[in-house]
Amino acid sequence: MKISNISAVFFTSLMLSACDGTGASNEVTIQTNSASISAVTFTGEPGNYNFSVTIASPDTGCEQYADWWEVFRSDGTLIYRRILAHSHVDEQPFTRSGGPVSILNDEEIIVRAHMNNLGYGTEVFKGSINQGLIADSIDKDLASELTMTAPLPNGCAF
Repeated sequence: MKISNISAVFFTSLMLSACDGTGASNEVTIQTNSASISAVTFTGEPGNYNFSVTIASPDTGCEQYADWWEVFRSDGTLIYRRILAHSHVDEQPFTRSGGPVSILNDEEIIVRAHMNNLGYGTEVFKGSINQGLIADSIDKDLASELTMTAPLPNGCAF
């Protein structure tokens, strides 16, 4: 079976984030106060990409869970939001896909996650399709006005 470059990068990211005690810079720890993006992959073509985003979050049920991930520009323009309809208490980290994400190859974007009761996390992936998306951190209040921008979740299934 042939593994594409994108699949291989995704698998490596998951393995690095799953390693314990290695000191690897890509290791992700579930924080008790936010959702963190630990891997992002994409497929497609300019103007029509599908993203797979891996999130580590301190979900406890509907009272506290990662309720979306989003792609936005650093100027605060929302490009795409993937609503997460339920908590992932027993599945950490978890990966969910979404699209189409309408961006150009050289457009700089940020991918981040949101918790229903804690707001945005600071661990994100940032970059462009051409240059690649790399782990980074941002101020949790960057483009915080997006919390009121549709689409928004309308409840939690479990």
